[in-house]
Amino acid sequence: MTDRLVVIGGDAAGMSAAMQVRRRQPDREIVVLEKGQWTSYSACGIPYFVGGSVAEVDDLVARAPETFRDVHDIDVRLGHEARALDLDRRVVEAWDHEAGAKVEVGFDTLHIAVGARPLRPDLPGIDKPLVHGVQHPDDGLRLAGALESGARRVVVVGGGYIGLEMAEAFVQRACDVTLLEASDHLMPSLDGDVAAPLVDALRGLGVDVRVSTPLEAVEDGAVQAGGTSIPADLVVLGLGIVPNGDLARDAGIALGVKGAIRVNRRQQTSAEGVWAAGDCCESFHMVARAPVHIALGTVANKQGRVAGINMAGDYAAFPGVLGTAVTKVCSVEIGRTGLSGREAAAHGFAYVEAAVEGESRAGYLPERKKLTLKALAERGSGRLLGAQIVGLEGAAKRIDVLATAIQAGMAVDDVVELDLGYAPPFGPVWDPVHLVARRLLSELRQFT
Repeated sequence: MTDRLVVIGGDAAGMSAAMQVRRRQPDREIVVLEKGQWTSYSACGIPYFVGGSVAEVDDLVARAPETFRDVHDIDVRLGHEARALDLDRRVVEAWDHEAGAKVEVGFDTLHIAVGARPLRPDLPGIDKPLVHGVQHPDDGLRLAGALESGARRVVVVGGGYIGLEMAEAFVQRACDVTLLEASDHLMPSLDGDVAAPLVDALRGLGVDVRVSTPLEAVEDGAVQAGGTSIPADLVVLGLGIVPNGDLARDAGIALGVKGAIRVNRRQQTSAEGVWAAGDCCESFHMVARAPVHIALGTVANKQGRVAGINMAGDYAAFPGVLGTAVTKVCSVEIGRTGLSGREAAAHGFAYVEAAVEGESRAGYLPERKKLTLKALAERGSGRLLGAQIVGLEGAAKRIDVLATAIQAGMAVDDVVELDLGYAPPFGPVWDPVHLVARRLLSELRQFT
């Protein structure tokens, strides 16, 4: 008896699952339906392609469709867009864009990895041709093509990770860039005091940064924002993403937070024999102990791996996420993990917080760089809840130490005693990680 696995979506969450099944079941039939023309691509690399650091869009592809077909015997069908699921008949209804025809693909087991789409606010002109998202290699090609055709005035909407990276990318292409952010500071997922250096960094590049300035409308050749008109040849959306849960919802599969597909710790959906992973589905936040939707390539790969192991008949579980993320804008590095103060309060935590200014190397080395590290801990237990960091070289990856501590359930006094590596070129004797933990410990003692 055969068990045909059909995977919808050919990027990280889909192909990592397919490969786990293939490794464990060399003879199983695996079909992948991918609406685009690429598999296993890095959407995170699109800003670097647009900015010119990556020469070809194909360089963003980890494994080409031909590799999956010829080497791994996975039937990858490009240009096949899944449009409906019939769970009773065990059929995916898809549109073959090349043939211009509807096709039906039967399955025994189904894995949904359809990702997410850029958030498009309901504003006048938002669907005009000059408005672009940043989610797929095709988006990168369209943006690069517009630049080659003479576009030079760019408005980036949203001051989160993708917005900051795209603003810098367009500066590298000699564009006039305006960055709009509706909140009162860039990187709204960070606290305002931690994010403050980003404005000066971008303005130092020549970016016109406008905070507390939401997009109001898009016109031909301009946008309206903050009551003023801003010339624009391109408008790039960096407002976040929306999980593609519609396909599952229409088939009767349960959705959860933000319309993402609800899954259990093994990546099973509410439908028998149907699994999901990646940006289209929920995750479990290991600190908040609640479902969340966090779209990160790291999460998509891990969830896809777990789903694949389970679909092959073995056992794996995805423990959850902390939302750990890093980026770099100009020379400024940014990182965060766990909960911010705002998030901790929303989840009912009583907490203390502390911030320290430290250095990336020993204080007597002239090449040392400043950094700011902020963290919070739960009152009573002393458990570390979250951290944020901003600084120059050597700042961002320090967040991994704190992410490890949070996932391990460490209390602040445990972090103070961490046996971290030391040498003058890598940090001071008391690393900023130690310093912020010591400061938190002092704050906690006020409540004992």
